[in-house]
Amino acid sequence: MPEPSELSEPLKQALSLVQKPGRYTGGEPGCTYKDPAAVDVRMAFCFPDTYEIGMSFLGMKILYELLNDHANWWCERCFMPWADMKAQMERLSIPLYCLESKDPLTVMDIVGFSLEYELCYTNVLAMLRLAGIPLRAADRDGRWPLIIAGGPCVCNGEPVADFFDAMQLGEGEEMLQSICAAVESAKKQGWDKPRLLLELAKIPGVYVPSFYDVEYAPDGRFKSIRPNRPGVPAAVTKAIVKDLDSIPPPRDFVVPMVGAVQDRACVEVLRGCTRGCRFCQAGQIYRPFRERSPKVISEGARLLCQNTGYDELSLSSLSTSDHSRLEQTLDAINEWAPDAHVSLSLPSLRVDNFSQSLLEKTTRVRKSGLTFAAEAGTQRLRDVINKNVTWEQIERTCRIAFSQGYTAVKLYFMMGLPTETYDDIKGIADTCQRVVDLYYSLDHAKGRGVQVTASVACFVPKPHTPFEFCAQDRRETLRDKQKYLVSCVHSRKIKINYHDSATSVLEGVLAKGDRRLSKVIETAFEHGAFLDTWEEFFDADRWQAAFAACGIDPDVYNYRPLPPDEPAPWDHMDTGVSKAFLVREYQKAMQAAVTPPCHRQCSGCGANKLIGRPCFDYRQDIL
Repeated sequence: MPEPSELSEPLKQALSLVQKPGRYTGGEPGCTYKDPAAVDVRMAFCFPDTYEIGMSFLGMKILYELLNDHANWWCERCFMPWADMKAQMERLSIPLYCLESKDPLTVMDIVGFSLEYELCYTNVLAMLRLAGIPLRAADRDGRWPLIIAGGPCVCNGEPVADFFDAMQLGEGEEMLQSICAAVESAKKQGWDKPRLLLELAKIPGVYVPSFYDVEYAPDGRFKSIRPNRPGVPAAVTKAIVKDLDSIPPPRDFVVPMVGAVQDRACVEVLRGCTRGCRFCQAGQIYRPFRERSPKVISEGARLLCQNTGYDELSLSSLSTSDHSRLEQTLDAINEWAPDAHVSLSLPSLRVDNFSQSLLEKTTRVRKSGLTFAAEAGTQRLRDVINKNVTWEQIERTCRIAFSQGYTAVKLYFMMGLPTETYDDIKGIADTCQRVVDLYYSLDHAKGRGVQVTASVACFVPKPHTPFEFCAQDRRETLRDKQKYLVSCVHSRKIKINYHDSATSVLEGVLAKGDRRLSKVIETAFEHGAFLDTWEEFFDADRWQAAFAACGIDPDVYNYRPLPPDEPAPWDHMDTGVSKAFLVREYQKAMQAAVTPPCHRQCSGCGANKLIGRPCFDYRQDIL
């Protein structure tokens, strides 16, 4: 096994002048090293945010191991440097490099970016610029690495489509392996870049933006997007792993030397969600619902903890407590976890199926925090968004938590939701107060304090959701609602955290944008925009100036409702859920009518076509 590469003198100098040099050295336990001369395909997996954020991303860990299991492929990691390191790399002419080999991105065959969040788009450009790679796909011939993208933002990748040679819609396990195999064939058979791109376009889920032409109406609205050559699909259907047990969870992780935000063992227990929350993009684009078996989860978790040394295990998914055999899974894990001193945490708990048994089985080693998503402060608005949660269920869940000794609860809410009124905003404060009052109504609460934290995000309408047709609240309106919410809180036992409305508004523009925004993104970057997800770097005025310089009004993307019969820039991206279903759900939302969860009644979203069968056996109630 080759040893980690030596650091060059310029890199040593740079590292001596920056905070947290461990972000840039590599050499962590669990890294994969290979001989560059002995592999056929080299890929840089780039996460367009800092090391601490990227090393928390489970998707990278899954694909890193999967690709490196191929003896003749080598996948390495690369992250967006912090501002101090970026400045030193520019000063010392150090090109952006992979952590394992320290080789620059320009020697890679594939440079892949995971697009998890729209505000990371300028980081993609910053990383390409640091690597010395032309920003736009049209300016790169076959001498440059293939620049690809994956992640949830690809479901409307049009604002950044001009920067990528290819984009991956859907789940990457099989799709990315097919891309690597095509690149290997291209190298061995001498294909030119157009031939390679044509072969990539044949892979299920792969979108080659240059093979599609966009047309706009005379009034400037988006009109259509169509293939510009034969053999290219009019609609790209997302790739999916039909059987999660066919791809076991990672056996090992790269263990960060600089603390990651989520620094623990993590096993994905299911994909998709049955709930159908109308605001939630992930709940729509990751359909249909699929589970891993308890045996595969438990054995994967045991191996992962054994190989990494982690003593905390997270069972990850959009809604872990919806796993039909979760109690059985926890029993299997608890056969070995307590003896190994491994504690359990369950993110994404649901208040309607939370139980004392579930709490007891996840706190045998140590307690972790409890977070529940109420999303809205009134039942009317919860029905609008199809949250299917009642105050009685919230009360029951908090009562169980308090009875087990918890004195702090965190609740997630959103503001700016469609049809929202100021009564709904007050309802957030009222819900928190009712939780406080509940705590002090219990006998065991005497002499002890309680803390209820409400984390309140600004709602952003996202493509491929029933609310894609809705306008976003204006920045001034969101600020007024935030101030009003704070004024409604009259207890020190309640803490309100809320997000900056300016970043949410830009997120809304980029989420529902078209290809014309690529010039805006590039202009903002050229004028200093990067690390926009970090408050100390984000500059709303810089972005406004970029829109003005490009002659584009951002308000038409997020402040204008999208009529259901109007074409959208993402209509050619088929995530499985039909537009007809989204329209039906939007119409039901405007009537505050709820739709049952998928496992209880099929609502005909269309995603079952991706697995070729019904999603559930409706002859029995599996949950």
